Amino acid sequence: MSQHRHPGAPGRAGAVPALPDLPEATVARLPEYLRALHNLADAGHETVSSEGLSAAAGVNSAKLRKDLSHLGSYGTRGVGYDVALLIEQIEYVLGLTQRRAVALVGVGNLGHALAGYDGFASRGFRIAALLDADPSRVGEEINGLVVRHVDELPAIAAEESIAIGVIATPAAAAQQVADQLVAVGVTSILNFAPCVLSVPEGVDVRKVDLAIELQILSFHEHRKASLTALPATGGSALTALPGGLAATDTQEAIGT
Repeated sequence: MSQHRHPGAPGRAGAVPALPDLPEATVARLPEYLRALHNLADAGHETVSSEGLSAAAGVNSAKLRKDLSHLGSYGTRGVGYDVALLIEQIEYVLGLTQRRAVALVGVGNLGHALAGYDGFASRGFRIAALLDADPSRVGEEINGLVVRHVDELPAIAAEESIAIGVIATPAAAAQQVADQLVAVGVTSILNFAPCVLSVPEGVDVRKVDLAIELQILSFHEHRKASLTALPATGGSALTALPGGLAATDTQEAIGT
């Protein structure tokens, strides 16, 4: 079956016309497909098979085909997917056809690194403002932008049409910053602070906690070590857990 192109969409004739109602898991995988597609395009590939794209994105090929079918893309038998068209379709669905202005609040070590990252521009985002509450940070120039005081956020949000707020402050300041972002009309927040934010309905928050990711990897390391230590004869080895509990090697310990 050839790629199905719907009429009436912006951009090239035949792009996706309206935002499909996508499962959250599919939305989470689309950026991986897009990254892989851009790499393929940069390498000169005009088409890619589902197997090739799934390998490049690190996703099961059947899952990839199902995800892309939500976009109306089914590939061409014996040829695969049109790389340029698929990039266009995914960028349209992700809202990347316009460069979105981002305000980064908190320019400590992490914020400074984020502010200096050049990859945002190529992914459809523009760091439009850097803000901090520390007077010693205000006036510092990072990657061509001057750090402004967070109290200037209302004026900056209006000037730059801020679409997304990034919080890279200590946990104690994050909720106040989130409240300030919401107050100026920002409804999408990326939170790097190690805390849970309380926001009104209609405000989307994505949380990035590096410590949590390391703890999950620690679990897998612990799990692999425990499996390696199992008796060669097999059977269910009992593991002593805190509090005097015991579990077999297939059970998980759940902290309360």
